[in-house]
Amino acid sequence: MQPEVERELIIKCRSGDPRFYEPLVRAYEGPAMRVAVGMMGNPDDAHDAVQEAFVKVYKSLGRFDVKRSFGPWFFQILRNQCRDLIRSRQSRGRLETVDERLELRPASAEAGPERALERSAAGAVLWKGLERIGEEHREILVLKELEGFRYTEIAEILEIPEGTVASRLFHARRALKDALEAMGMSYP
Repeated sequence: MQPEVERELIIKCRSGDPRFYEPLVRAYEGPAMRVAVGMMGNPDDAHDAVQEAFVKVYKSLGRFDVKRSFGPWFFQILRNQCRDLIRSRQSRGRLETVDERLELRPASAEAGPERALERSAAGAVLWKGLERIGEEHREILVLKELEGFRYTEIAEILEIPEGTVASRLFHARRALKDALEAMGMSYP
């Protein structure tokens, strides 16, 4: 969504018309769910986090600086919501692995059934590797590698300097490589 359109929708929401919030929700719900699943480890918890984040964002629109980009601000709130839910649900044990996460991203038009099966198997291995690394590493890999955020956007979402993004990403990739190797997977 264009930043100008986002600003206009936010201004209209602030003036008391909540129906203008729906286009923002529709624009961000897919990426938000993928980020949340990557952080939370399962779709049910991710859905809860996304819903709560959208409610918090709506309630906070009055404080949002419309000169800023909406996306990083939203994902920062989502990230904090995911972390809060992870902390509150720590008593449930380790993160649950659910293969349905892989279906949250649309399949490639060129992929046939064999390629889809290969991607599914590779995706399952990737998620198991992500499950074995720390939250800080997992979240930066999800933001960069799975969602394609730029370093500047990640820095804003995580509230860290851009140089720290590069450093964390380097260490996160190393941690994922080590986790995959520990699982018996070779990694170039």
